[in-house]
Amino acid sequence: MLVEYKTVAKEAEITLFERKSKFIGRIKPVGTVEEAEEFIEAIRKQHWDATHNVPAYILGTNQEVQKFSDDNEPSGTAGLPMLEMLKGYELTNVVVVVTRYFGGILLGRGGLIRAYGGTTRAALQEAGIVRMVPARAVAITVDYVHVGKIQNELLQAGIYIADTEYLEKVTFHVQLFAEEMEPIRQLLQELTANEFIWLEGEELYRAQPVEG
Repeated sequence: MLVEYKTVAKEAEITLFERKSKFIGRIKPVGTVEEAEEFIEAIRKQHWDATHNVPAYILGTNQEVQKFSDDNEPSGTAGLPMLEMLKGYELTNVVVVVTRYFGGILLGRGGLIRAYGGTTRAALQEAGIVRMVPARAVAITVDYVHVGKIQNELLQAGIYIADTEYLEKVTFHVQLFAEEMEPIRQLLQELTANEFIWLEGEELYRAQPVEG
C-alpha cells in the first residue's frame, strides 16, 4: 500500500554568492539510492574544478535513508545543515548537491552553515514542493455519444486524465483519489444511464502542489 509523502516537484538549479564564494545548488526528486548517487557523481564530474561538491539526500516514505558528506568542509558546516533543511520541510526521495567555488574569503562555521543551508532552501523553493498522494488508475470506457459531456465533466471536477483511447468506444484513463471514486462512478451512471465500463488498475502516485 502506497503512503503519502512530500518531495520536490522537479529538478532545479540556483546560484548564490556569499562573500565572493559562488554556491550552486542543484536538487532533484529521486526514487532510489542509485539515482541519488548517479546525480551526485554527474555533478562532481561537471564541476570537477570546484572547491567542494557537497551532497545530501533522504529516501523512503519514513525518511529511512539519510546520507550527507561535508566534502572536506569543516565537520557539520555543509552536508548536515543541507540535510536538516530537507528534514525541516519534511521532504523525502530527494537529493541535493551544493557546489562551492571559493572566493578567497573565509566564511567561518556560522557563515558556512548559513550558506549551505540557504542554498539548499533556495534550490528547493525553485523546484517547488509537492505531496505525492496515493491514487488509483481507472479506465472508463463509454460510447462516442457520451464523450464530449463526460470529458467536460471530468475536467470541471479536476480529474486528471492521463490518456484518452479512441477505438470502437472511447476509454478515458484517469487517476482518482480514494474520495473521488464513488462521486465519479455516480456521475457516470447519471450521464450514461449506467452504460459504461469501469476497470480499476494499479495504485500510483499523483502529485499535488504544496502552497507556500
